[in-house]
Amino acid sequence: MNDVLKKFGEIGIIPVVVLNDAKDAEPLGKALIDGGLPCAEVTFRTEAAEESIRIMAEKFPELLVGAGTVLTTEQVDRAVNAGAKFIVSPGLNLKIVQYCLDKDIPVCPGVVTPGEIEKALELGLDVVKFFPAEPSGGLNMIKAMGAAYTKLKFMPTGGINAVNVVDYLKCDKILACGGSWMVKGDMIAAGDFDKIKEMCLQAAEIVKSTRA
Repeated sequence: MNDVLKKFGEIGIIPVVVLNDAKDAEPLGKALIDGGLPCAEVTFRTEAAEESIRIMAEKFPELLVGAGTVLTTEQVDRAVNAGAKFIVSPGLNLKIVQYCLDKDIPVCPGVVTPGEIEKALELGLDVVKFFPAEPSGGLNMIKAMGAAYTKLKFMPTGGINAVNVVDYLKCDKILACGGSWMVKGDMIAAGDFDKIKEMCLQAAEIVKSTRA
């Protein structure tokens, strides 16, 4: 497992961020760091994503910033050139995964079936995203599949919240959880970064108390 993925495990909850305006990148980055969750998976489905990653990476070297919802190798290049330290894709796109592996870029693709898991293992991955987590069977599904793939760790994302994240984090098959409840779009749009910091602090405390 590479250093970025190990860092995911230390942080425990990875904020999944949608930024529609790059001006919000710097105050959000500060709120994440001050809130004890020094990481951001910036979804690459908005026009502001690339510039937001660049701003975060330049302003906060201590912030582990990456790109999510990456669907093409061209997006991989744009994200990494902007400063992204990792790539997350919603599904198991073999072309994207191999492209990242060839360039030594940490990548975490989404899976929901044993067949997809086995393809990921063939590529040499030891961490996969489980997405969408809750609609796909949640923790019970992870435990059932994880029993067959003993060395694999999961990063569930989709439907994770401040309540159910506790059970996920208690499971030894979970490396970290992706979540957006502490970085909701309406809070970002309203510029309520103090609230985001507060909710990140609460999330960080959940990790600490659950994994102590």
